[in-house]
Amino acid sequence: MVVLGRIIGPHGIRGQIKVIPFTEYIDGLMEYPAWWLSSDERNWQVVHPVSFFAHNNQLVVTFDEYSDRTKASELKGLQIAVPRSQLPPLPEDGEEGYYWADLIGTSVINVQGTLLGTVTGLLETGANDVLQIKSTENDEEKLIPFIDQVVKQVDLKSRKITVDWEQDY
Repeated sequence: MVVLGRIIGPHGIRGQIKVIPFTEYIDGLMEYPAWWLSSDERNWQVVHPVSFFAHNNQLVVTFDEYSDRTKASELKGLQIAVPRSQLPPLPEDGEEGYYWADLIGTSVINVQGTLLGTVTGLLETGANDVLQIKSTENDEEKLIPFIDQVVKQVDLKSRKITVDWEQDY
């Protein structure tokens, strides 16, 4: 499974939910006729989106399986995924792109060769994406902009991201 979004809560009274998509285009999730929802990435339940509209960089989605706010509110915080087999294949070198899920657990080193930590997640800030890094020194979280000026190479095969970033930033 590849996580492509997260449910942030209910919307309205008819069972609609608000979604933060992790796709390149805000409506990219709607290309998939079935979504798998989970809080732990092990126990998945299938839902079927039937309609949507974009609102404030979020999707408001109606599922076939939910028709009231009370039931939809139980979905808050769940991750949205689809099987990797339904996604277009991408080469392991990362040259043609990569899925955020493939970056989780990847080591981050700076251009000087210092290990900064491991990717624990990514954030979409509006201006640019941000790598969440768990520091190797003290378990602190570091945030590194995921932009061309900072990220010099993503090598999925060796599970390494090289960045132009100092250890003490």
